[in-house]
Amino acid sequence: MEADPRFTEFVAERGDALLRYGYVLAGNAHDAADLAQEALLKLRGAWPRLRLKENPESYVRTTMARLHIATWRLRRRELLAWDLPEREHHDLLPSGDERRMWQALAGLPRKQRAVLVLRYYEQLDDAEIAAVLGISRGTVRSQAARALDKLRGTVTSADQPTMTRGNVG
Repeated sequence: MEADPRFTEFVAERGDALLRYGYVLAGNAHDAADLAQEALLKLRGAWPRLRLKENPESYVRTTMARLHIATWRLRRRELLAWDLPEREHHDLLPSGDERRMWQALAGLPRKQRAVLVLRYYEQLDDAEIAAVLGISRGTVRSQAARALDKLRGTVTSADQPTMTRGNVG
């Protein structure tokens, strides 16, 4: 099967953005690359049907979100660490409050993280998020509320000074 030049152009133009989207979903570069690669493989298989549509990127992003949730359903729990990439990376790593926020986001369960990414990064409403993830709108709202509560708790607890004998009274 010979590659369609439009597919090759799409991957060249949108590949980096899809990797960034995968990073926001997965919380680490390795899983982000896996998500993007798997979604692009699925897009390649569906390309003859989708190339007539205006936005194949929405297909890829939806596929990435669903793959991310499917992985969550299989593993149920993952261990994320704040590690530097193994290869050269030109983006600056966040520091201070922004780094704490990224770490807190990475510490959320996959479904909660996916809901927040789709809501705040992709700007989807509850009905669209529910359709992408295959869950009800009520579940979207409850997962978002739980995730935001956890993030607030993590960020505010990190901002609170600790009590020691030296600063009492």
